[in-house]
Amino acid sequence: MTKSMKDLVADAKTRVESIRPSDAQAATESGDVILDVREPSELDSDGTVDGAIHIPRGLLESQADPDTGKGHDALVAMRHSEGCVHVLCASGARAALAADTLKTMGYNAKVIDGGLGGWKESGLPVQA
Repeated sequence: MTKSMKDLVADAKTRVESIRPSDAQAATESGDVILDVREPSELDSDGTVDGAIHIPRGLLESQADPDTGKGHDALVAMRHSEGCVHVLCASGARAALAADTLKTMGYNAKVIDGGLGGWKESGLPVQA
């Protein structure tokens, strides 16, 4: 059976939890992290979330795997920990795929509802 990206995202969303942007931001105070999987050009044009880890979706697996030697230290530290990785993209689709992948790799991961749009709609800060 052939699947579209829409199908893959829908499947991923059945396996990952979501979290409101305000709850994700509050959770960072207790050690959780926000992972932004948007592309660098999106960060430049749409702004960034202060304190977020930025890893484009296409590089996630290598940056999340400590065995590659290319792992992102702050992200890898979350693997098998009590903390959660709250994943953000523009709308939530790539974040759902990324969170599903991270869960498979041993992380506790959730999708931030609405992506960056939901973040902004919640009145949360974005750095220009």
